[in-house]
Amino acid sequence: MAEAPLLPRKDQGDAAGEEKGYWRGETGKLAYLALPMVAVSLSQYAVQVSSNMMVGHLPGVLPLSSAAIATSLASVSGFSLLSRPYLLFIKALNNILEKFVKQIGMASALETLCGQAYGAKQYHNLGLHTYRAIVTLLVVCVPLSLLWVFMGKILVLIGQDPLIAHGAGRYIVWLIPGLFANALIQPITKFLQSQSLIVPLLLSSVATLALHVPLCWVLVFRTGMGYTGAALAISVSYWLNVAMLVVYIVMSSSCRETRTPPTIKAFRGVGVFLRLALPSALMMCLEWWSFELLILMSGLLPNPELQTSVLSICLTSITLLFTIPFGLGAGGSTRVANELGAGNPEGARSAVRVVMSIAVTEAVIVSGTLLLSRRLLGHAYSSEDQVVSAVAAMVPLVCITVVTDGLQGVLSGIARGCGWQHVGAYINLGSFYLLGIPMAMLLGFVLNMGAKGLWIGIICGSISQSTLLSAVTFFTDWQKMADKARERSLSEKATESESRYLLE
Repeated sequence: MAEAPLLPRKDQGDAAGEEKGYWRGETGKLAYLALPMVAVSLSQYAVQVSSNMMVGHLPGVLPLSSAAIATSLASVSGFSLLSRPYLLFIKALNNILEKFVKQIGMASALETLCGQAYGAKQYHNLGLHTYRAIVTLLVVCVPLSLLWVFMGKILVLIGQDPLIAHGAGRYIVWLIPGLFANALIQPITKFLQSQSLIVPLLLSSVATLALHVPLCWVLVFRTGMGYTGAALAISVSYWLNVAMLVVYIVMSSSCRETRTPPTIKAFRGVGVFLRLALPSALMMCLEWWSFELLILMSGLLPNPELQTSVLSICLTSITLLFTIPFGLGAGGSTRVANELGAGNPEGARSAVRVVMSIAVTEAVIVSGTLLLSRRLLGHAYSSEDQVVSAVAAMVPLVCITVVTDGLQGVLSGIARGCGWQHVGAYINLGSFYLLGIPMAMLLGFVLNMGAKGLWIGIICGSISQSTLLSAVTFFTDWQKMADKARERSLSEKATESESRYLLE
C-alpha cells in the first residue's frame, strides 16, 4: 500500500492558498462595507437620541412627554381606548408607524435594483432607480405630513391628555421638513452603498451628528423655542445631510458614470420600484411591528409600569445592538447584488459563506458579552433596584434574541441582494404572526409567565424566521439568481437608450 505523502501536492497547496486568499479578500471587502455602515446607522440614530436627551433636561415633565410621543412620528385612528394603560398603547402603535415612516423598508428595494445594475455595469440605471424611489417616497410623505399637521387634535380625540397632545402636535409639525429630507436620504444612501461608496456616507453622517449637537443645544436652550427647537434641529440636520450627499454626488468623479439628470422615463418606471419596495417594507416592518406589539401587550400585564419599562429597556438594547448585523447585512447585500448582476453566481455564494461566518462569530461574542454584563445593562437605564433586577433576569432571553437577530439581519441583507423580498415578507408574516405573537399571548397571559412569557413567544417567532431564511438561502439556485439579475438589468437597456436619446 502506497504511503501518504508527507507534504501536500503543489496543486493542493495552491488550491488551499487560493481559498485562503479569497476568504481574506472577501472579508476585507465586507469589512470595508459593513463597518462604516454600522457607524452610519449609529450616527443617524444618535441624532434623535441626543435631541430627546436635551429635551429631558428642560424643566418639568411635559416637554419630554410631548417629545416622546411626537418623536414616534405617527398616530393611529379607528381604535378605541378601553383599558388603563392607554398611553402605552399610543406609544407602541406610534413606534410601529415610525419604523415605516422612516422609509428604510421601501428604500431597501434599491439594494436589489441598484446593486444588481451596478454589478451588470448598467450604470445609467442606478440614477433611474434612485429617481423613482425618491419620487415614490416624496409622494408617500404628502399624506403623512397632512396627518402630522392634525396630530395634536387626533391625540385629543383618542383620549390623550390635552396638554401632552398639544405639545406633541407642536413638536411633530417641526419634524415635517425632516420627513421629506429623509425621503431623499434613504435612496441616496442606497445609491452610494450599491457602488461601495461608503466613506462619503460615514463622513456625512458623523459631520451631521457633530453639527446637530451644538445646533440642538442652541435652539433648545438659547432661542426660547424649548422642546420644539429639538424637532427643528432634527429637520435642519437631515437637510444638511442631504446637502452634503448631493454635493458629493455632483462633484465627485466616482459618480460620473452613475449620476444622470432626471428624465420622464425615470418617473414612468415607478411600478418597477414598487414591485420590490412594498415587499421590502413589509419584510423589515413585520418583525419590528411584532416587537412593538410586545410592548403594547405588556401594558395589559399586572404592574404595567415595571413590565413595560423592562421590555422597553430590552427592546432599546436590541435595537442598538442590531446596528452591527444591519451593517453586515448591508455589506452582504451589496456584495451579493454586485456579483449576481455581474453574472458570477460562485462569487455570490462565496460572499454569503463569508458574511454568514462573520455573523455567527459576531452573535456569539456580543451575546456572551451581554450575558456577562447583565447587571450593568439595567443600571445603564435605571437606578431602581426592582427594574435592574428584572432586566438582569431578562438578559439570558435577550441574548438568544441577539443571536437570532444577528443571523436574520445578515440573511435579510442577502435576501435584498437577491431580490426575493417577497419570500422574506411571507416568512416574517408566518413566523411572527402565526407563531410568535400567539405563543407570546399564550405564555404571557394564559400561563401567567408575564414579560418573560411575552419575550419567549417572540423568540419562538425569531427562531422560526432565522431557520426558514437559512433554509431558503441554503437551497438557493445561485445560477438562476444570476440569470434573473442579468435579465432585470438588461431589461432596462431600452429605457436607458430612450432616456439618453431624450437628453441628446
